[in-house]
Amino acid sequence: MAPPGSRRRFSLSRLLRRKRRESVVRGWRSFARVSAGNVPATVIIDGVRHAVKADRGGIIDINLPASLPPGWNTITFESFDRQTSTAPVFIVADEQRVGLLSDIDDTVMVTALPRPMLAAWNTFVLDVHARTPTPGMNVLSERILTSFGRSETPVVYLSTGPWNVAPTLARFLGRNLYPAGPLLLTDWGPTPERIFRSGLDHKVSNLDRLAREFPDIKWILVGDDGQHDEQIYGEFTSRHPDRVLAIAIRQLSTSEAVLAGGRAASAHWRKNAPVPWVYAPDGAGLAKQLTEAGILPDLTQAPGMTTDEAPEETVVTPSD
Repeated sequence: MAPPGSRRRFSLSRLLRRKRRESVVRGWRSFARVSAGNVPATVIIDGVRHAVKADRGGIIDINLPASLPPGWNTITFESFDRQTSTAPVFIVADEQRVGLLSDIDDTVMVTALPRPMLAAWNTFVLDVHARTPTPGMNVLSERILTSFGRSETPVVYLSTGPWNVAPTLARFLGRNLYPAGPLLLTDWGPTPERIFRSGLDHKVSNLDRLAREFPDIKWILVGDDGQHDEQIYGEFTSRHPDRVLAIAIRQLSTSEAVLAGGRAASAHWRKNAPVPWVYAPDGAGLAKQLTEAGILPDLTQAPGMTTDEAPEETVVTPSD
C-alpha cells in the first residue's frame, strides 16, 4: 500500500529460496523455508527498474519513485537468482479519507492464540482450510467498504504473527471473503535485545507509521478485548485523535476469554474518548453499533423506502 504522490513506500515481499510447489501448505513448512537475507533484488514499476536490497530477514521495505493510478496495481520484482514474480500494490487516492485497519488473531480468525498447545497447532500444523473465521467479520468489512468506496478504501491487517505465515493468512482471508490488503507482520525469532519479540511494540510502531505516511486518512480500528488491542488503539487515539474515525472491538466468548487470560480493562480508554467505541461478539453486531453511532449509513433508510420495505442485510459466507 502506498500514499499518492511522486514517491511511494513499498513493503514489497519476503524473498524466499525457491522450493517445489505444494498443493496443500501446512504451517510448519513455512518455518522450514530459508529466507534470502541481505541479497540484491530489482523492483520493476511501470517498466522502470530499481535496484534494491533485502534486509537480513529477506524483507524489502523502501521508498521508490512511481506514477501509478489509485487502486490496485501490479509491480514486478526480480530476485538475485533472476527469478521474477509479480506483486499487487494498493495506491490510496488523494481524496480518500477513510481506511480500515484490523487485527487478525481472534478478530477475523478464531485462534485462542495464548493457549500454548493450540497456538502451536494453528501455527505449525493446520492448513488454511482448518482455520476458523470469526462469525460476521467479513460482513463488517463488506459494510465498511460499501460505505466508503469498495475500490478506494485501503484495508490493512496488523498482526503479531510472523512473516512466515503470510501466504497462509492471505489464502485464509481470500477464501473467507475478506477484502484484500497488506499484512503488517513481524519477524520470527529473537531480537538482539530480547528472546521474544514484543507484539505490542510491533503494533504501536506500525500504527504510528500509518499515521505519518497517510496523514489524511481516518482509520476504523478493529480488534478484540482479549489481548492489548484496546490499550493500543486507545493510546494511538490519544496521540493521533484526528487519525481515528471509530474503534470496533469484538467481545470474546467466555471460553475464548479464559484461553486469552481474561479480558482487558477498557473503561480508562473509553472514558472521554474523542471517537466512538463499539462492542459486540460478532461482525454483524459491530456493524449495527457503528450504524447507530453514525459511522456507517443506515441501510434501512434508503430514500423513498420505509423500514418495513427495507431489504435484509446480505450475509457474506465463504463457498466450499
